Amino acid sequence: MSSFSYSVGVILANNLKEQGLTEVDAKELAEGFAAFLKGNATVNLQQANMTIQKHLSSEAASKYGPNIEAGAKFLAENAKRESVISLPSGLQYEVMTEGSGPKPKATDKVTTHYHGTLMDGTVFDSSVKRGEPATFPVNGVIKGWVEALQLMPVGSKWKLFIPYNLAYGERGAGAMIKPFSTLIFEVELLKIN
Repeated sequence: MSSFSYSVGVILANNLKEQGLTEVDAKELAEGFAAFLKGNATVNLQQANMTIQKHLSSEAASKYGPNIEAGAKFLAENAKRESVISLPSGLQYEVMTEGSGPKPKATDKVTTHYHGTLMDGTVFDSSVKRGEPATFPVNGVIKGWVEALQLMPVGSKWKLFIPYNLAYGERGAGAMIKPFSTLIFEVELLKIN
């Protein structure tokens, strides 16, 4: 049983390490582990999850502070341009072409062409480059898109400037979109399906 228990410890430690949690107090971890197995832990699962999420969010915010600052600076400067419209949510957009069709609702499906870049111009996704428009539910995408699409008449092409909290937030997405990244999209609303 001791080699089994030791092996469980190795597996748990490996899982923590793979998630970047290398600065865990092993003594406290063992005490929490033992207390939970005995049914006398001082916190419940919900409290434990909240504590872990708070810690991870704080660590991510300090690690990616430069992303937050760069995004805020970019958006503040961008807001000064006459052609840019800033919304209370923090979303900014610039009308490239104004359509005359209906505006989609959150429950609609739409077909769009889009071109997504980081602030430095690096392309991370583009239906334009793939040569094939994308169809999806309006409420099935990032918050910045959900808000913008409902304001866009069909036939419009807008340039969206999306702060991290309306994009992929503290998680980021894939290898290219780091946590707390401000994103830029050119979006052409082709039709409501």
